[in-house]
Amino acid sequence: MVLMIEPIDLCISKLTSERTYQEIIYMTPDGDTFDQSMANTLSLNENLIILCGHYKGVDQRVRDMFVTKEISIGDYVLSGGELGAAVLCDAIIRLLPGVLNDETSALTDTFQDGLLAPPVYTRPSSYKGVDVPEILLSGNTPKIELWREEQALEKTQRQRPDLLKP
Repeated sequence: MVLMIEPIDLCISKLTSERTYQEIIYMTPDGDTFDQSMANTLSLNENLIILCGHYKGVDQRVRDMFVTKEISIGDYVLSGGELGAAVLCDAIIRLLPGVLNDETSALTDTFQDGLLAPPVYTRPSSYKGVDVPEILLSGNTPKIELWREEQALEKTQRQRPDLLKP
């Protein structure tokens, strides 16, 4: 199955006649791999169109005539682009002002600084003999931040060394 150009053209033409879209995105396994940096950039746009193919995709002319960005969520193939679009939307929407309760929270997420996020803890400070690291209970913000940076680097080196640039 390949989606025909005419209904897509009619849809995109109608939408673009009503407002400006900064990107017309096509979800495809052969697109640029989606990452946090791309989510950050896309979150700055006011309007996006996300086009999803199904099975074999869309008529190539759609890609040539309308699509401004092609995005993949990974090196595998799904039946359609809908799940990829949902992933894309969630990653972008959570970066918009007012979506998260604490807007600064997204700034400390995994990948924002190229590293995995450090471990996080809740109360109680000791549970079944496993304690929250003492530094986190100290109230010394500069030392806590240094500890978080060190933990993020150590975790990234251990779990995702591919993220560290040589």
